[in-house]
Amino acid sequence: QVQLVESGGGLVQAGGSLRLSCAASGRTFSSRSMAWFRQAPGKEREFVAGIRWSGESTYYADSVKGRFTISRDNAKNTVYLQMNSLKPEDTAVYYCAADKSWYTLVVPVTTHGYGYWGQGTQVTVSS
Repeated sequence: QVQLVESGGGLVQAGGSLRLSCAASGRTFSSRSMAWFRQAPGKEREFVAGIRWSGESTYYADSVKGRFTISRDNAKNTVYLQMNSLKPEDTAVYYCAADKSWYTLVVPVTTHGYGYWGQGTQVTVSS
């Protein structure tokens, strides 16, 4: 089984930056695509960014393109989300997720594609 733990959330002003980290346990980390989702109060969980198991392809929601960057360090079993130019609309609980399958060609962009989830970390952006 895969266990994920997020960290790095906090309170920042609009225009500021945060870097989220997701530490993963399990020997198959390097074989799975990873993603970040977020969920604001009263809203559905939505895809934010994803990275292929091999690391050469990344995908972003339109709302964060040009501002967020997802990356991974397989040697450390960690995936990151660098968040710049933050907006109040980015306020949400951010979740790390691991693909339910190994070596998939396409990075899933829905919750159904992910079988493992972290507990979430709160990101609050003040105006």
